[in-house]
Amino acid sequence: MLTREDNELVTRTGPGTPMGDVLRRYWIPAFLARELPEPDCPPVRVQLLGERLVGFRDSQGRIGLVDEFCPHRRASLWFGRNEETGLRCIYHGWKFDVDGNCVDQMNEPEQFCHKIHLTAYPTTEMGGVVWAYLGPQERIPAPPAFEWTQVPESHRHVSKVWEECNWLQALEGGIDTSHAPILHRAITPNATRPGIPVNGPFVRGKAPILEVDVTDYGYRYVGIRPLDDDKTYVRSYHFVMPFTQIRPQQLGRAMGGGDRTNIAGHIWVPIDDENCMVWNWMYSFGEAGLTEDDRMERGNGNGPDYVEQSGEFRSFRNKRNDWMIDRQVQKTETFTGIDGINTQDRAVQEGMGPVVDRSKEHLGPADRAIIATRRLLLDAVKTVQTGGSPPGADASYYSARAIEKIFPREDTWRRTVLPEMYAEELPVAAK
Repeated sequence: MLTREDNELVTRTGPGTPMGDVLRRYWIPAFLARELPEPDCPPVRVQLLGERLVGFRDSQGRIGLVDEFCPHRRASLWFGRNEETGLRCIYHGWKFDVDGNCVDQMNEPEQFCHKIHLTAYPTTEMGGVVWAYLGPQERIPAPPAFEWTQVPESHRHVSKVWEECNWLQALEGGIDTSHAPILHRAITPNATRPGIPVNGPFVRGKAPILEVDVTDYGYRYVGIRPLDDDKTYVRSYHFVMPFTQIRPQQLGRAMGGGDRTNIAGHIWVPIDDENCMVWNWMYSFGEAGLTEDDRMERGNGNGPDYVEQSGEFRSFRNKRNDWMIDRQVQKTETFTGIDGINTQDRAVQEGMGPVVDRSKEHLGPADRAIIATRRLLLDAVKTVQTGGSPPGADASYYSARAIEKIFPREDTWRRTVLPEMYAEELPVAAK
């Protein structure tokens, strides 16, 4: 559990808040590059850490991320004309470049552009995502070069979905490995709905023993599950500060079938204190790329069958329609009766309310990763407040991979899994 004071500290991320200051020290996914497909295309609304912003791609292809509201009379620049290397407010014609400089004032006979500046944030385009940095310029971190951002487009897929709750309860749901084979399981071998197979090792394995190793970027952790046939099933993960999880997506390989080298994960980005954007990514570090089924994300609940593909990227299954839970399906096919693995996650997390009260919790050994996360975040607040750099604002996570394996009971994960949890070089597909 956390005290009410610490709970407020780690969940509030607006301008001037201690946790907001921490998160602003990292590159943050702002929007998909495809949302700005070409120079002078329509701008997009972006909200990060309680700040309302507008992104645009100018005539030269440069990306700007600026305060949504014109500093003249506070009209929204989302209505703006994206033209001739700048975004022009439709109200009085004031125009701004990607650096926030005012370059024209149509309604002023004697212009004073040099006195006007719009808040603008640095951006970088990597892995099909436009990332933003909202922190002090002298502390700009290393580029967000996760391995998935470095592979060809044929080997990666990125999506996002709006979640109606605080960022931290969404993140904690994602890094909680013990819930997955319970919440997400199918309850019959012939289920027609998405779910973890009832006869697979994730469900057949016993309750996991968790081990957490703190690292320079956050921590790596494993769930160790004994199987009935004198074997052990291990899923390894990474938590990269402040809001990224890397998880395995290689079950076929772990079972001795196929050679899919897929890894996936999420990034939970605060929109404001009661909403977050969940970024979902998957990639292959081997020679084979992703399939069309991978990109549709039907089983995950994040693809076009489940989520708006433009605008706010809202889930069709949400709290206003009870996530379309089907009680008959709950009795006959899946543990929840809700379609989509990540839809199930969102339902549980959103059902807790906008900001969960952690002072009422009762944690156990299965929550070691969650406890470690809270400690890292609270320590990061102190580090930033005393002028230091928080963990993960460097290149220490670039080679991190998440692996799952089945091996004989007498062996150990540190010998069989750990050596594969970090890439020795660039992925084959990137060469």
